[in-house]
Amino acid sequence: MRSDIPRKFCKYAIPQMLGLLFNSVYFIVDGVFIGNRLGRDAMAAAGVAVPMLELMIALSMAITAGSGVLVSVAISQKRPAEANCGMMHALLTAGVLGVLMAVLGNLFIDPLANALGSTPGIHGEVRAYLSIILALSPFMLFSFLLGGLVRNDGHPLHAMIALTVGSLSNILLDWVFMYPLNMGISGAALATALGPVLSDMILLPHFLRRRGSLRFSRFSFKPRLLGEMLILGLPSFVMEFTIGMVTFITNLSIQNLNLGEMGLAAYLLIGYLMLIILTLFLGMAEGLQPVFSQMQGGGDLAGCRDMRRFSLAVFVGIGLACYGCVYFFSARFYALFTAGDQALLAFAASHSRAYFCGFVFAGVNILLISYWQAIAQTRKAMATALLRSVLLPPVFILLLPALLGADWFWFGHSMAELITAVAACCLLLLPVPMPDGKRF
Repeated sequence: MRSDIPRKFCKYAIPQMLGLLFNSVYFIVDGVFIGNRLGRDAMAAAGVAVPMLELMIALSMAITAGSGVLVSVAISQKRPAEANCGMMHALLTAGVLGVLMAVLGNLFIDPLANALGSTPGIHGEVRAYLSIILALSPFMLFSFLLGGLVRNDGHPLHAMIALTVGSLSNILLDWVFMYPLNMGISGAALATALGPVLSDMILLPHFLRRRGSLRFSRFSFKPRLLGEMLILGLPSFVMEFTIGMVTFITNLSIQNLNLGEMGLAAYLLIGYLMLIILTLFLGMAEGLQPVFSQMQGGGDLAGCRDMRRFSLAVFVGIGLACYGCVYFFSARFYALFTAGDQALLAFAASHSRAYFCGFVFAGVNILLISYWQAIAQTRKAMATALLRSVLLPPVFILLLPALLGADWFWFGHSMAELITAVAACCLLLLPVPMPDGKRF
């Protein structure tokens, strides 16, 4: 392995991992305040809304990843005009999607809340939370996209700072809106929605002051370029949407197993811990995308291979360490949210060891998806992303409790990751012709 591989890994993977981890504080801090200030039903309502938040992030990640591959290759091959054209297409797409979500989401908010798993007892709180999140959804989409573009333009630390400051502001706003202003669950939603606005403000000067190769410019719309960007970004959409997809399926299963509000609130607690672990993997994988793309674009195939092997070792190590923390300390983490509700704390902690037992394989899957996506082996990335999100989780989450009993429900997600990892390792051995680097 080349000596520069660990340094490149730390330069790109660690800042994005930390930035995305701080960004996950949006949801976790909401849970702490909601659980201690508003109680179990409000936590259940926030849990029902999580898949919608994950859909927003997934859409933004798809645009970010697709444009990131195009931009990184163009920059590495000294084609700044084409890099700027790719950036402008990404911004246009994010803007259109954000406006559509804000308008259509609020027009159909009641059927949307019901489709996400709302129950009559918490419908009003679900509606209040969703309405604010949807109204400010364009800013959330832009925060992830702008951060990704800044990172691909060679400034990963700037992107990390923007995400971190936005997250820290969420902590302050949560306290202001929920305690002095007593805004209830609407205050939690407003704090979450305003964090990306601040991140956007920090990221914009990179382009306005022309600190890198990318800048706002006039461009001619190219449908073929837009299509290529979306195809390249589709695995990221599926990979990110996994969290919301699995949450949605799990919420429905909890209802079918008659676990009620206790089950929904407990799964929200488990979901916060899941978010932290998956964010570690997703952040590092997203941070490595420019490295893989630039090495591929510059013809450094040996470096690309060494980076993949080194990263796999790091991901496995982190996955094992995370499960050790879950095994011994999950109850202490959940205690931050329960406000003395010992029944809820015991229920969540008792099922965490089963739920997270296979998450080391999630890290392997996420890294390989990002690697294949970055070097334009989209079929492999897409196949792996579909297995771990759309195809296998519903099978195991719904089938295991039906065949073996309700307690096996908690093993479903980990089983899906394990089978996907086996398939992904087989795909890794299949040779695929490398693309010629021509993009647009």
